[in-house]
Amino acid sequence: MERGPVERAAVERAAVERGALADEAEAEEDEGDSIALRLEQLILGAERRYTPFQAARSAGVSVELATRFWHAMGFADIGQARALTEADVLALRRLSGLVEAGLLSEPMAVQVARSTGQTTARLADWQIDSFLEGLTEPQEPGMTRTEIAYPLVELLLPELEEFLVYVYRRQLAAATGRVIQAADDAEMVDRRLAVGFADLVGFTRLTRRLEEEELGELVEAFETTAADLVAAHGGRLIKTLGDEVLYSADDAGTAAEIGLRLIETMAHDEMMPELRVGMAFGTVTTRMGDVFGTTVNLASRLTSIAPKDAVLVDPALAEELTRTGEAPMSEAEAAEAAAEAEKQGEEPPSYRFALRPMWQRPVRGLGVVEPWLLSRRG
Repeated sequence: MERGPVERAAVERAAVERGALADEAEAEEDEGDSIALRLEQLILGAERRYTPFQAARSAGVSVELATRFWHAMGFADIGQARALTEADVLALRRLSGLVEAGLLSEPMAVQVARSTGQTTARLADWQIDSFLEGLTEPQEPGMTRTEIAYPLVELLLPELEEFLVYVYRRQLAAATGRVIQAADDAEMVDRRLAVGFADLVGFTRLTRRLEEEELGELVEAFETTAADLVAAHGGRLIKTLGDEVLYSADDAGTAAEIGLRLIETMAHDEMMPELRVGMAFGTVTTRMGDVFGTTVNLASRLTSIAPKDAVLVDPALAEELTRTGEAPMSEAEAAEAAAEAEKQGEEPPSYRFALRPMWQRPVRGLGVVEPWLLSRRG
């Protein structure tokens, strides 16, 4: 059916408008790409010059090894695009140089690339999502976030870079100190540690009830509070998993103090759900900043069966607390010790913690265990 003059005019006008919108969208995309490239050049301090093949050849390494390093750092294939810079070549040259000098094996060099990539990827995402996003809100009418981002990054980059190096050196010094204090070489990898999990109760229900922003704020508050408490009391935060944190400590007393502090602190926050904590003590394998082994699995299982706002520990951790004099095996033992001290005219033992045996129960994959309920004494 042939359209009338009015209908033909409307169709032509709509086509023109679609074309104008497409041109505008393409212009905005080009502008976005231009700003992204300028930001990349600012941050990397160099222009794109090399394809992966050219970068590998310039660094004096095989393409296969360069690709392994690239993937280990967490980056996707880029084909043969000219997307790499002089900094990428230098990084390849440094890693391969450590291998050639015999300071690192090739697998270890790949692990260095992977651990560094994983850690800094999370750091970069956090800074962009939580930090820069708030600061780059347009301050002037008509200015876009991308127009604000460039000068802001230009000002912040050197400060953040220096702070990152400072924190890295501090953490490296602390980690080196722990290794030096190890009794022997075996303890550098397989060490006796106390491991604890802290888990928010009913988190799945919360995800259905809360808005995404509210849920994000709750998780951030939990992770921040847990991280601060673990660090302040001498533990080490291994990782956070949204509704759960994993930490370790060199001794049972430190781990016990952290576990109870977590419960007490979260209980004072009306916005936080209940918390449960499980802890175990024993040999732990450490690798790339993480911990593995039966002790870690046991701590996780104890967390899943712990009562709300309570701390469960395994028999090994309970025994360690009694061995170091930080908890009596029972209140009867504490009373006997106090009576004996009074008879001798001495101060009675000062116990920090109390332990109460719970019912034995099977734990999936680990057999039957007898958990102990940990609390503050008095």
